[in-house]
Amino acid sequence: MNEPCEPATLLSQKQTQTFLKDVIEGLSEHPKKLSSKYFYDKKGDRLFQEIMAMPEYYLTQCELDIFKNKTRELSDAIGVSASFDLIELGAGDAMKSSFLLEHLCDLGSDFTYMPIDISGNILSVLKENLTQKIPALQIVPLEGDYFDMLDKATQLSERRKVVLFLGGNIGNMTPDEALDFCRELRKRLSPGDLLLTGFDLKKNPHTILAAYNDDAGITASFNLNLLERINRELDADFQVEKFKHYQSYEPVSGACRSFLVSLEAQNVNIGNRMISFSENELIDMEISQKFSPDDIQNLAKESWFRIVHEVKDSRGWFVDSIWTV
Repeated sequence: MNEPCEPATLLSQKQTQTFLKDVIEGLSEHPKKLSSKYFYDKKGDRLFQEIMAMPEYYLTQCELDIFKNKTRELSDAIGVSASFDLIELGAGDAMKSSFLLEHLCDLGSDFTYMPIDISGNILSVLKENLTQKIPALQIVPLEGDYFDMLDKATQLSERRKVVLFLGGNIGNMTPDEALDFCRELRKRLSPGDLLLTGFDLKKNPHTILAAYNDDAGITASFNLNLLERINRELDADFQVEKFKHYQSYEPVSGACRSFLVSLEAQNVNIGNRMISFSENELIDMEISQKFSPDDIQNLAKESWFRIVHEVKDSRGWFVDSIWTV
């Protein structure tokens, strides 16, 4: 149990209850599953920063190449002559988008930046850093789930919306989930609105697998930290050392998957619930889907978007695809 602290707000109580519900439901499935959206507590944020700095983790450098060196191409594709809201889903530390934000401010564009993230910790750091780096930036952080906060953003302003969904995060869903996600996004947007989303392209499978199975074990620690978070926040008793990270990549389907393996038969208590694990039983932690150009074209078409522009990094490993409603 945590030591007593200041009374929780209704929102934080609601978030904790949702966290508990999602964990119990996920670990009651066959195979067991945990949602990757809960990776990002304070320690998870720090570990993910370390992952992005790894030489094997090419994704960050690829998209950073686009935002740093092809910023004008991005801004031209967005169209900055009229006022708009720039909404970033899962903003993190805004390392990549900050180049676009600075460029737009230099152009004198009339826009408000609305970063959305489930981590209040990372949003507070983001706001402080961006306020210092880009004093002219109008910023309205929104803490919570993507669609709840996107609904809030549309309530706050009726201006044209440009939604950023970077980092290949669309790949953290199965193909069916990605289609449902894009269709839900489409429902919340209006004619003239844009979606700019990053796709990690299929490439040498050795390159992909190395990015998620680093020798230093940072990715393994990142996955195992979710068990530690469940212990801290949900009164659980996972013995983390009795689980081990396992990574796989299937180059035909493009599915790169992370698992935790139970090293022995064991019981875990979460609040007043007991979850049983058999030896070698898996917890499905995350998928990182890779895409072909045809995959991207079909996803846009089936979710009622049209691709208007695409910007690739210098190696052609990653693409930021801009879709219109």
